[in-house]
Amino acid sequence: MREYLDRCKFFFVHVGIFSFFINLLLLTLPLYMLQVFDRVLSSRSQETLIMLTLVAVGALLIWATLEMLRSRLLVRAGMALDHLLGEKVLAEMIEQAAIPGRKQYTSAVRDLTQIRNYLLGQNILALFDVPWTPLFLLVIYLFHPLFGFVAATGMVLMFLLTLLDERITKKILSQAGDWNQQANRFIDSVVRNVEVVKALGMVPMVSRKWRSYGNMGSGYYALANNRSSIVLSVSKFTRMALQIIMLAFGAWLVISQNLTPGIMMAATLILGRAMAPVERAIGGWKGFIETRAAYHRLDALLQLMESKSFSKLQLPPPQGHLAVEGVVFGPGVGELILKRVSFSLSAGQSLGIVGPSAAGKSTLARVILGIYPLISGSVRLDGANIADWERAELGRYLGYLPQEIELFEGTVAENIARFTDVHGNDEEVVKAAQRAQVHEMILRLPDGYNTTIGQGGVILSGGQRQRIALARALFGQPRLVLLDEPNSNLDSEGEMALLQVLQRLRQERVTTLLITHKISLLGNMDKILVLRDGQVESFGDCREVLQRLVPSATPKPARERLGTRS
Repeated sequence: MREYLDRCKFFFVHVGIFSFFINLLLLTLPLYMLQVFDRVLSSRSQETLIMLTLVAVGALLIWATLEMLRSRLLVRAGMALDHLLGEKVLAEMIEQAAIPGRKQYTSAVRDLTQIRNYLLGQNILALFDVPWTPLFLLVIYLFHPLFGFVAATGMVLMFLLTLLDERITKKILSQAGDWNQQANRFIDSVVRNVEVVKALGMVPMVSRKWRSYGNMGSGYYALANNRSSIVLSVSKFTRMALQIIMLAFGAWLVISQNLTPGIMMAATLILGRAMAPVERAIGGWKGFIETRAAYHRLDALLQLMESKSFSKLQLPPPQGHLAVEGVVFGPGVGELILKRVSFSLSAGQSLGIVGPSAAGKSTLARVILGIYPLISGSVRLDGANIADWERAELGRYLGYLPQEIELFEGTVAENIARFTDVHGNDEEVVKAAQRAQVHEMILRLPDGYNTTIGQGGVILSGGQRQRIALARALFGQPRLVLLDEPNSNLDSEGEMALLQVLQRLRQERVTTLLITHKISLLGNMDKILVLRDGQVESFGDCREVLQRLVPSATPKPARERLGTRS
């Protein structure tokens, strides 16, 4: 994070420079009052009053302009930081969120928004004004050493109150933030499963669960606010009491004829100006602590990115040769889902993956695609480790249809094209739909390929979503296609179309992996892998493995199953 803040150094340096002149110009009113009391009233000179007023108003105009420029610079700093980090943070957040046990990074985009909004707010200005407090103390001391002593004592008390606020609220606000993040993650999961929640009458229970998270977060926030409010009240009392004490000492010095009334009033006003940013910093301490926590979380995420960043070679387009070698994967220490899984496929071969529930089939799919990091072993595509590929480059040659279909808010064409430039890929979009046997179905939609499907594809049936997701998997020129239960939402027509897709992929020599529970879909596969308890129970030629699984099963030729003539 420090490196990225250094890139925004131009803005912060100029904000600091402007802050110096802004604080210098804040002396305008006290000095104007000093001159009016000690010079104008005694001399009764109207010309002096007019000139002093004009100079003071001009100084205040410069002050207002610098304030505006300072705020704009901080806005630009926030926008620049967002521009530099936004896409990187989102990409790494997606990368980490896909890994079991890495949910602590799911709030990374919110953390970046928190930092940006803090830069856009007013509380950060106090941090730039506080360093110039000694300037005001020096001016007060020049008026009279006794004033300087009172002001310095007051500033020490204010800083001690700031440190006390930090000490008594830091841990509590951190706990409140953690509970709020849990509440946000819970709501996200509810939204993803809204149909189940509504159908099973779970709304009251879900609300109660969410409220329990919210109550914990609110409780900690209330506790922190109660403690902070005490400190803030004491700081306000301290500021006002010090101004009264300053006035009392000033009046005593005036009575003793050691000071003029103008100096007394000016010193009191300057003390108020000196203490204002400290008091404002105490009032905005909650936002500062939350922003600092967001900063540290983002810093940890960026350091994680840095630790695994290395220059990746520009590899040639793969042909589709796949080698899985001794793959071991588990979400935590001692929790293994895959245990030394090994097999290989030549380019263009097809593999059916079967096994009971919780055997690790979908996990194996995510490992092959490089979504999950391995504990040991390797997955190689054309001899290159899948982790060595540039992710965006590799994605062009992969097709993936997950078991749980997720479409994104947008048009059908945008979803099929993976949100690349749709207008530049019209032919590719139609070609992918035709390969997936969904071209005619899409044309029957209200606006064809330009139909807006809503969030999650809400206007589509489950079968339509699955078939459009299949077209997305086949977009471009994928050389490795992985289909996880691709027929789970399909009717008989959809299953027939899926069989045709599998046959076409085989003819085009696209390496295809099919996870399914239906033996009827496996007849066209070259190889079958049986997975049980995360281990390879059987792997080999389709007919041989199927005969062991179902002795009476003799796979028919594809043309027979598809109803075609020989």
